[in-house]
Order: sequence, then C-alpha cells, then structure tokens
Amino acid sequence: MPKLLKNPWRGAGIEIDAPLPADDPKNVREMLAQCPAHAPTPLHNVPELAHRAGVAQVWVKDERTRMGLGSFKALGAAHAMARAAVDNANGDIQHSLSGHTFVAASAGNHGLSVAAGAKAFGARAVIYLANTVPEAFANRLKSYGAEVVRAGDDYEASMVAAEDAARAQGWTLLSDSSWGGYYELPQLVMEGYLQLAHEIADQIDEPPSHILLQAGVGGLAGAVAAFARHTWGDAPTIIVVEPEVAPALINSIREGTVVTTDGPVSSMGRLDCKTPSLIALAGLSRDADAFVTITEDEAKAGTAILAEHGLETTPSGGAGLATLLAGLDLGANARVLAILSEAPERG
Repeated sequence: MPKLLKNPWRGAGIEIDAPLPADDPKNVREMLAQCPAHAPTPLHNVPELAHRAGVAQVWVKDERTRMGLGSFKALGAAHAMARAAVDNANGDIQHSLSGHTFVAASAGNHGLSVAAGAKAFGARAVIYLANTVPEAFANRLKSYGAEVVRAGDDYEASMVAAEDAARAQGWTLLSDSSWGGYYELPQLVMEGYLQLAHEIADQIDEPPSHILLQAGVGGLAGAVAAFARHTWGDAPTIIVVEPEVAPALINSIREGTVVTTDGPVSSMGRLDCKTPSLIALAGLSRDADAFVTITEDEAKAGTAILAEHGLETTPSGGAGLATLLAGLDLGANARVLAILSEAPERG
C-alpha cells in the first residue's frame, strides 16, 4: 500500500533560486483561441473506479486526444513556440520562425509537441532520443518533419547530447525541465499546461477534495498545483506521485534541497526522471501537501484496471490513478481528481 510523505515545506516552499510556476491561464487561453486544432478534452466521472478505490467520487481528466498528439504535452512546447512565433510574425505567422532550429531531448510526448510547433511555424526541429526509445516513436516524430538523433542509453544521456548540440550549433534548446540559469522557455512550457487545469475548473461541479498528480521532472504537477491553489485555495489535498525507482521530487522534499537520484529504468518511462525541474520543485514544495511513490507492479496492475474501464493508457499516463487503486487511503468521502495524461503507445 502506498505511503505518503507529508510535505514539511507546504505554504513556504524550499528556498530555491528559481521562479515559481505561473498560475494564470490567460495567456495560453488567448493563444489557443487562435488555434483551429484546439478543443477541450473531456472530464469523466467514473463511479466504478470510485467504488473500487473506496472513495466517494473519481474524476478523470482525459488527455489522450489532446490536439491530435495524444498527450497533455501538446500544450507545452508548442505554446512556448507559439509565443515566439507571435513575437516574430510580421503578418506571416506560419513562417515566423523560419530559420530557427529548436532542439530537445525526449522520452516521449515532449518531442512531438516540439515537432508539431516547429511544423506550424516554419522552424526546424531536432529531437534527441535515447537508444531505448521505440523506433515507432521516432517515426512519429519524423512524420511531423522532425530530425531524429539517437544518443545514449537513457533520457539523461540524450539530454546532455541535446544541450551540447544547442551550444555547438547555436540552436535553441527547448526543454520541459529547468535548471540554474535556464528558466524562461521551461516556464512557458509549464504555462501551457494551465489550459487543462482551467478546463477542469470549468467542467467540474465542485472542487475536488484530493488531486493526484503524477510527475517526472514535475512540469505538469507544478502547473496544475499552482492553478489549484490560485483557484481553490487550501481546499484540495494535492498529492504528487513518482515511480519508486525515480524519486527525485520526494527525495528533494525529504532533504529540503535538490536531489538527483539513480536507479533502474522504470516502465513509467515518461516519469523516469532522476533530477527535478527547479521551477516545478519550487512550486510543488510550496503547493503540494504530500508525495508518494508507486512500484512497477502497482503501475502495471493499475494500468490493467483502467483498461477494463475503457481508460487505456500507459503506466506513465495512469500512474496517479494506479496509486489510488493500489490502496492509497484517502477516506470514504474523498472526491478525487486525477489526470489520464497520455494515450496508449502505438505500435
């Protein structure tokens, strides 16, 4: 049964020399109003899951159809690029980033968002993938016009390669993580995720009592938690979920400083990040009430249960819900909100 670590920094946050996540979706809403591919994703009320988990209600924000890319990350990098495109448009938005090259490392959907944004605004996208990323995903990136480079055996190695290429070639590094001195673009990426949180607030009939947020570097969790506090105050209990083998956020909260972890590769590949984003950690140390880890077996079992209820996803996409289904005790009156963050992987 998952055990919670109560956040001792709640309200004040750990002292980190990094900006806090944005909490106002106004900018991203205005940008998306001009995008013909944009439409809100559904929020499901799933009483069968509530009964199985022993809680009063379960809401599931379903990001599997987001803008045709199959993940919440469609809102992130493409939003950052759209902001740059508007600044450079001069009346021709579709070619406003012509001549610009954006480079990123990806374990999955972030790369698709970069590729789609580059295609929309006339830029070039170069995506670095670890050797362990399936070739089917590389082909999806190529279908959006991205150039794919293989580098290293894990995400961290591909990230180093992308950073090196950006420096050597003068390209723009577009990461969904942040570190000392690298904040502006990751903050815009996280700002894009506020759209799904804003949609939830419009779709839900009452504030949730608990919010489960799965995290890798913490971008999605940090953005949604910041919005939730801005919108609902202290009412929801916010719980951050990480893989047991990649406990970067929970260990950082435990130690009161940034911690880099190591461990085996997780089946929750999108969440298998060993160092937290500094912006996300600053926000979550202030906004989250508790942190918890999930085992590989719990993630696998939870994903299978979700599929039984028509909520097919990956172990990463269903990690928050899988933690609830693994026996996380929130009480019989809990009204739980979770995010189904991505579609199943394509073969």
